[in-house]
Amino acid sequence: MNNSEIEVLLVEDNKGDATLTIMALKEHNLANKLIHLQDGAEAINYIFCTGEYKDRIIENHPKIILLDLKMPKVGGIEVLQKIKSDERTKTIPVIILTSSAEDPDVKRCYELGANSYLVKPVSFDDFKKVVTSLGMYWMILNTPCC
Repeated sequence: MNNSEIEVLLVEDNKGDATLTIMALKEHNLANKLIHLQDGAEAINYIFCTGEYKDRIIENHPKIILLDLKMPKVGGIEVLQKIKSDERTKTIPVIILTSSAEDPDVKRCYELGANSYLVKPVSFDDFKKVVTSLGMYWMILNTPCC
């Protein structure tokens, strides 16, 4: 990956939410390269360069990961745990972007090392504002670790 390229990994099974997220990020030029995956198993394969992504180089990891929790195959909490427990990937910022405001989910995600936890707003305009704000912070203002 070219260092000037912004890579966002969006792991979201809801096509409507994925479309809104992608639109908001691209509208504000916050993602030159955006990868959208629809389940946790595919995300693990992508991040750890296995399966169909075996030719990827793990050091070329995404700048940020936007991760839903309730997904088919492998849930977001398990994906987060795997990312944050591996030396090669633990510094990647992971932003939980989910509809779950349940206390146990919030607590567990922060215990595992989530960098932020955002509950998806219901209205289109509010959703767009949240995604734009998180994109501005993580892609422009934040200084990444590595």
